Amino acid sequence: MDNLIQTKAIDFQKCCEQVKICLDTHWKGMDDLAKMNMLEREKAAILGSEEEMRFYKQEINEILSQQQLQEVIPPFWYRNLTEGVFAELYGLAGLAPWVYDETEEYKRSSSAKLIGDRLYCLIDGKSVLQPQRIPSERRQQLRRALLMGNPRQRMEQGFHELYLSNGIRATIYAGERTKPNQDIMVFRKYLLRDLSFEKLAELGTIPAEGCRLFKTMVAAGFNVMFAGTVRSGKTTFLQTWQRYEEADKEGLAISTDPETPWDKIMPEAPLMQLVADGEELETLTKSLLRGDNDYVILEEMRDAQSFRLALEISGIGAGRCKATVHSGDIPNLPYKIATKIKSRYGGDEQSLILQVFCAFHYIFELAQQEDNRAVKKLKSISELCYDIETDRVSIHLICIYDERSRTWKWNNHIGAEKEKLLALWPKEAETMREELRALSEKYPMVGKKVIYPRYYHPNMKKREDANG
Repeated sequence: MDNLIQTKAIDFQKCCEQVKICLDTHWKGMDDLAKMNMLEREKAAILGSEEEMRFYKQEINEILSQQQLQEVIPPFWYRNLTEGVFAELYGLAGLAPWVYDETEEYKRSSSAKLIGDRLYCLIDGKSVLQPQRIPSERRQQLRRALLMGNPRQRMEQGFHELYLSNGIRATIYAGERTKPNQDIMVFRKYLLRDLSFEKLAELGTIPAEGCRLFKTMVAAGFNVMFAGTVRSGKTTFLQTWQRYEEADKEGLAISTDPETPWDKIMPEAPLMQLVADGEELETLTKSLLRGDNDYVILEEMRDAQSFRLALEISGIGAGRCKATVHSGDIPNLPYKIATKIKSRYGGDEQSLILQVFCAFHYIFELAQQEDNRAVKKLKSISELCYDIETDRVSIHLICIYDERSRTWKWNNHIGAEKEKLLALWPKEAETMREELRALSEKYPMVGKKVIYPRYYHPNMKKREDANG
């Protein structure tokens, strides 16, 4: 069987070479202007332009017919001979079937990695080695072609991040950044899912009994963070939460990359999308604060600029704000945010910690299930509280996932600040109280339910000042 596949592959490679010779002959007969136009078409085809892909596939199909090559059998990962030849000459080689969802497994796969000549695809939560092999010369050609769409990036650079026309993000490591013949390409694609709490419950990500509570919390307009490690499901949870927002409210989504297609998720909503981070975000902060948005979405907060913007937006009274952050340590997350801001902009650390507790109402923690990484779990819901009379912050566990029983446990707690917000929404307030009470009675949480972080000690500065 292996010999048969190898023979077919050799025939296929010869076929590709013959087609290329014919295409090169066409190229040599063009004038300079026509060649320039053709280069633009090639670049567009490689980056996934449907119109240009159709053009080249038609050209290839005609050559296959003229050269009587229709009987050549392509490698089994290609749907047909034309698709295979196009992928090898102008497309993404063996990566193409994953990019264009040509199998059910690839349709459900959100990421792929090229490590040297080996292709791995994330399938059912695991990186699975694929039979395709992409040799060094073809990888160099692929890298060069991808960079054609972004003239600001040069081949000699060892790191690149760019996007295909269908929204797939490609991250490339090469040159001195990698070992010889072990260059790396990482591809991520957005899977448009059924974004509903019921669907997440069906997948086992959240408790079905909590769906009504979550919808009520969205309606009440709490400021929430979704935290977790890579591929924990925090972005999907954010998208689902946002999907329940009223479509007539004006919003602003700020992200470090255009991965989430809000225009497709909420096509009717006046939701503006900006791509900025670091210093770019810093220059936009003043104009963003002058905006009249009903809410702001901050995707992948990870630097001092985005953390500070989150606090400043909430500081002017903005509600319904949502953010994702890379963290697996919820109790120390407010401290992490405060110290990041202080290290760049200065300021009083204790004041910054307090601002975090006042800016966000709840943190939803998500994680991959240990024995099956394809399954995402809502690990906990933490309520951030501040008691102004005692000048003390606290973190109350509202929900926690119990690994042993594989069920969610609940704690009936709504802080004074949340009650003030709920006073504006009497119907939602009544529903939230009822749901939390019922859940905590049916699935009671045992053990420690509240944390008083020791990193918040506002009187220390007073003592330091008093001691000179």
